[in-house]
Amino acid sequence: MSNQKTVIITGSGSGIGKAAAKRYIDDGWNVVLNGRTLEKLQEVKKAINQDDRVLIAQGDVSQSDDVDAIIRKTMEKYGSIDAVVNNAGVGVMGVFQDATIEDWEKVININVGGSFRVAKAAYPHLKKSKGSIVNVSSVSGLGGDWGACVYNTSKGAVSNMTRAMALDCAKDGVRVNAVAPSLTWTEMTGGMKDNDDLIEDFETRIPMGRGAKPEEIADVIAFLTHHDARFVNGVILPVDGGLSASNGQPPLDQ
Repeated sequence: MSNQKTVIITGSGSGIGKAAAKRYIDDGWNVVLNGRTLEKLQEVKKAINQDDRVLIAQGDVSQSDDVDAIIRKTMEKYGSIDAVVNNAGVGVMGVFQDATIEDWEKVININVGGSFRVAKAAYPHLKKSKGSIVNVSSVSGLGGDWGACVYNTSKGAVSNMTRAMALDCAKDGVRVNAVAPSLTWTEMTGGMKDNDDLIEDFETRIPMGRGAKPEEIADVIAFLTHHDARFVNGVILPVDGGLSASNGQPPLDQ
């Protein structure tokens, strides 16, 4: 067992989760990598090159048995859980009229249900450590998008679940917050780079004129679990280059 702090990061085989794992290692934490694809988790662990401080806990957060195993492995290895980062998620794009029940069940069960399951299973240990939870929502959980009804619904639920959890958990000394990124360049969004018109539209809408790097989201996640954020609770923090500062109207200065 270790006296170091320990964080579980779901969906840490790529993108924001991978970047968060590296950030927590740099900060001196033990990191539990979780995802469905073992090879990706092994690649992340190899890149981090900190064998004793990295545990692979492969599993599907939409399955309660897998979640229980993640928590059990973490406690056996490190003896405590100080933070949970609920980053695992999937996106199914398409308008409401074309969405299927299978799309709905998949996205809701992973994006919302997975975050709930992991937080719930880890909670007795977070209560003991006075730890914290960071859910990865999205600007798509703050307002609607065209052609993303199911995804919007899931991230809206994550945002309001975060607020409700924060109210319930504060009495136990456990803080719950969320980050809400806009366009972030990960494996999931990499295919968009070939669509020049779409990228131009994003760059026009984001005041800083670009998408985020995964590390820029990871840094904010780490802050929310840090002592410096000890009085931050129930916040859905946009990490979006200023996108959500706009009311959506076109620029009037051009």
